[in-house]
Amino acid sequence: MKHIYSLLIVTVLLVSCGGDKEKSVETLIEKGSLQELRTKKQELSQQQSELKKQIALLESKINTLDDTKHAAIVTTITLNDTIFKHYAEIQGDVETNQNIVIYPQFSGILTQVYVKEGQKVSKGQVLAKIDDGGLSSQVAQVQAQTALAKTTFERQARLWEQKIGSEIQYLQAKTNYEASKNASDQLQSQLGKTTVRAPFSGTIDQVITDQGSAVNPGQNPLMRIVNLDDMYVKADVPETYLGKITIGSEVLVAFPSLNKTYQGKIRQVSNFINPDNRSFSIQVALPNKDAFLKPNLIATVKLNDYTSEKSILVPNNVIQKNGNNESLVFIYEPKSDSEGTAKRITIKTGKEQNGMVEVLEGLKANDIIINEGARTLRDGQEVSTKNTSNE
Repeated sequence: MKHIYSLLIVTVLLVSCGGDKEKSVETLIEKGSLQELRTKKQELSQQQSELKKQIALLESKINTLDDTKHAAIVTTITLNDTIFKHYAEIQGDVETNQNIVIYPQFSGILTQVYVKEGQKVSKGQVLAKIDDGGLSSQVAQVQAQTALAKTTFERQARLWEQKIGSEIQYLQAKTNYEASKNASDQLQSQLGKTTVRAPFSGTIDQVITDQGSAVNPGQNPLMRIVNLDDMYVKADVPETYLGKITIGSEVLVAFPSLNKTYQGKIRQVSNFINPDNRSFSIQVALPNKDAFLKPNLIATVKLNDYTSEKSILVPNNVIQKNGNNESLVFIYEPKSDSEGTAKRITIKTGKEQNGMVEVLEGLKANDIIINEGARTLRDGQEVSTKNTSNE
């Protein structure tokens, strides 16, 4: 302490002397002697250098005696064992097997369209009618002929059972009836194609062809029908995950455009590796009670490829690197309720997920690490905690 007081006295004396010499500087300036001015400047520079040295000594001693002057303010995290799940992300698309465009199966004029866009329909419901071009009249005529052929065959069969008539007459009657029946069935099948029915229950998403238009099989799409109840995400997974992904594997499916995430399980895994991109496809069933999901919606599929039941996790931002590319963190060693020491340690890290890094070696449960303020610390530095949180 006496040393400090001595330094202070020396400094004050130097400053006081500087005040007297400043007057002589003014005198020298008025006198205007170049040699004397240069000599005085050199003296003052030496005095300035001495003052800086004295001030530096004072600051060093003050810092040594003042324990709280450089105690960095930090926040801490108490580590706990926790379950760590790592997810690999791939892109997929929403699909449904019940999303089709209905085409006509008969050539003619689209005489009636019984539904409109957005309308819900049931399986088998009549959606539209195509003009049959007189086919119904042909069906009626052939049906009458079939009825006559049937009656003739039945009578001839009874006679043949009574051994009346020849076998040729019986066989001719039978052949005529079967041929007429086949022709009638074929025409009725053709006539049925003039009526367009819903192949499954769903919603009419779009009416493509207007009523009154001429349509032909495979050329003129009539309408699109979609069922949003059985929705799933299809994605291509790199073959490196083949041993990790199975039916029933847990996945998370995120939809950025909807800001929604669903949890689901894989319901189907392809048995084929695509040679073009070395991947296999998976399907993940999704609930769609609110009908938010639409076919071709982009999804991010997160595959759970790694799980650890007891892991130590730390925020990525507290990890630093040294010149050897080793991972470093500062742990907090408390001295009192709010004061302690920062100790730098080396850790071994594993996988990262959502800004948290798994620590494989170097930390354990109940260790306290420094979070905010860690970037500016040095090993062994005194610190003061602002608050302590649990991870």
